[in-house]
Amino acid sequence: MFLSDNIKVFSGSSNLELTARICKYLGVPIGGAKVERFPDGEKIIKCEDDVRGKDCFVVQSGCEPVDENIVELLIFLDCLKRASATRVTAVIPYFGYARQDRKDEGRVPITAKLMSNLIATAGADRVLAMDLHAAQLQGFFDIPVDHLFAEPVLTKHFRDKKIDNLTIVSPDVGNIKRAARYVRSLNGDLAIIHKRRVSANLVEACEMIGSVEGRNVIMCDDIISTAGTIATAAKIVKERGAKKVFVGATHGIFCGPAIERINEAPIDEIVVTDTVPLDEKAGKIKNLKVLTVCEILGEAIKRIHRNESISAMFHN
Repeated sequence: MFLSDNIKVFSGSSNLELTARICKYLGVPIGGAKVERFPDGEKIIKCEDDVRGKDCFVVQSGCEPVDENIVELLIFLDCLKRASATRVTAVIPYFGYARQDRKDEGRVPITAKLMSNLIATAGADRVLAMDLHAAQLQGFFDIPVDHLFAEPVLTKHFRDKKIDNLTIVSPDVGNIKRAARYVRSLNGDLAIIHKRRVSANLVEACEMIGSVEGRNVIMCDDIISTAGTIATAAKIVKERGAKKVFVGATHGIFCGPAIERINEAPIDEIVVTDTVPLDEKAGKIKNLKVLTVCEILGEAIKRIHRNESISAMFHN
């Protein structure tokens, strides 16, 4: 793949392995930069490559430690902009604070909007993100946003397994559109679980629309954090007569009681992508499979650099 010398891809500290895979796909080296700390803990970033007049991309996920990774991204963007880069794109495989996108009660912030303002103010000319929690988040930015989907990677994995008698289950009403896309790609039936959220980390499933009796089930979601939704949904479909239960999600956050809940749930395989690096604890999850989205991100970076269509990547 030929790319001009005018492109530079840098990596923040959050997901070095994913950046390396993206750069391998593009056939370019990772941009040289030092991320260091002052004695008082403040971070300083020094770009070691000449970026004057260059098209620069910074890959950084907003995963744990969330605040530290986001601040590092902001510093990186400011560094490149002040070094006279022609264009700076923030490549954010996982957008932290995405779920704080509205005021669902009094006296709370809309932190997703705050993050979008900070990213633009720090110097980003555009944003490349994957599977935002809500597509409307694109409207929070006053700069162009390219919204990617991990579904081609996940659906290919499940298609290769040749699962018969397949039903796609949306674990909540908010995922119906995602589940419908899986149905079109995998040629299965559709079922929906209606849930009631009791608190931020406790979910109570209420009822199911559709049948899973005697069927193999794939449940799809964008984020698995505490795994309350997925674990509860897996138990419900199993009680309703499902045979095997597969779970596919883009972002495997796996925080709090997630690992325990997943291992206790009747899940035959759980598949996530490498938008977020997994720690040693995630290695305790039974039947966990991690797929890479480096080719999707790399192709999008290439197309942005060449001023080509991003949406064409997802048109079959």
